[in-house]
Amino acid sequence: MENYFADLHVHIGRSGNGAPVKITASMNLTVANILKECMTRKGIDMVGIVDTSSPDVREDLMKLIDSGDVTEMEGGGLRYRDRVTLIPGSEVETTESIQVDGKDKYRSAHCLCYFPGLDEVKRFTGELAKPGRTRNIGLSSQKCHLSIEEVVAIVEQIGGVVVPAHAFTPHKGMYGSCVQSALEIMSPNTWARIPAVELGLSSDSNYADMISELSGKSFISNSDAHSLPKIGREYNIIRMQQPDYNELVMALKRENGRSVIANYGFDPKLGKYHRTYCENCGLTVKDEPPVMCCTGCGSAVDGRRVVIGVLDRIYEIRDNTCPVSPEHRPPYYHQIPLENLPGIGKKTLEKLLQAATEMQILHQYSEAELENLAGNKTAEMIVLARQGKLRVSAGGGGYYGRVQK
Repeated sequence: MENYFADLHVHIGRSGNGAPVKITASMNLTVANILKECMTRKGIDMVGIVDTSSPDVREDLMKLIDSGDVTEMEGGGLRYRDRVTLIPGSEVETTESIQVDGKDKYRSAHCLCYFPGLDEVKRFTGELAKPGRTRNIGLSSQKCHLSIEEVVAIVEQIGGVVVPAHAFTPHKGMYGSCVQSALEIMSPNTWARIPAVELGLSSDSNYADMISELSGKSFISNSDAHSLPKIGREYNIIRMQQPDYNELVMALKRENGRSVIANYGFDPKLGKYHRTYCENCGLTVKDEPPVMCCTGCGSAVDGRRVVIGVLDRIYEIRDNTCPVSPEHRPPYYHQIPLENLPGIGKKTLEKLLQAATEMQILHQYSEAELENLAGNKTAEMIVLARQGKLRVSAGGGGYYGRVQK
């Protein structure tokens, strides 16, 4: 068994022909650039690209296969220059009908669908493109007029697996903006077949383990990158025999010795939806959670003026008063990316990444090696970040928290 760094949620900004895919993502976030970034600068061994259901993105991948830069793996996944495994995926926005105060309401949530290869992704694209399901199959995270029950059935029939995305965020998170329990929108049988849940930037394992129905799920922490530098800002260490699709699925299911053995991500306070935020007066609340209205001007939640924070939402729906972590739960490490550390500007960052990948710097270089490379202050800052000793201020309402010296 080997340990691999994996970031399983990265978006495409533009396809190779210039067509937009993720409108809010950087234009240089292309398949080729992502793979190169993972290999040369980040040190990511496995990357999930979640926009491969776009025909233009699949065309880019086929060109890389034709050129020999990418090969299809026997166990699923696409191998780039024998250094990085690409897991084809698609982020889908499901449409759920739920009961609120005795009335039918429609809400949406994002889920990640992973597949072993491009043939399976192409079949999934065909399903999404059927009349009445999606408007523009070429774009990322399209609203789909299918429930998660229906999506899981389709994905599994094709040979893929489904994971709820950024589950606690107030924008399209399953718990954050849709339901208090997964069983409100899927059967116990369907829920049992979902192996993992993505935590999102404003949460961690301790928070999620306040919800008892998650005790059987693996947790994954991913970047949801909308630009190249954001790749690997959250990631996992996954123990597998080799970095392919079949091994990944076994790891998510914790089968045959495979598993997620560590999650690395922001201190939740740094997430931009950590605490409730009032758009009316610009206040990020500091009161004890849960806070469901503005403590400054008194604005209440109306879908526009108050954005409920991840911490506040978890405290609202939790059924454990404190985290109850199952034996299989790996440690969650609060890791701050190099670009977010105080005192590390562009020149210092480039110097570091020319010497080694970000994963090597964060995990392998000694303090003495870091001092020789970038000086005492930078080395000290990286070591403090490793140890989780940097102070942070809470984010909210779409604004990231801040790291303090």
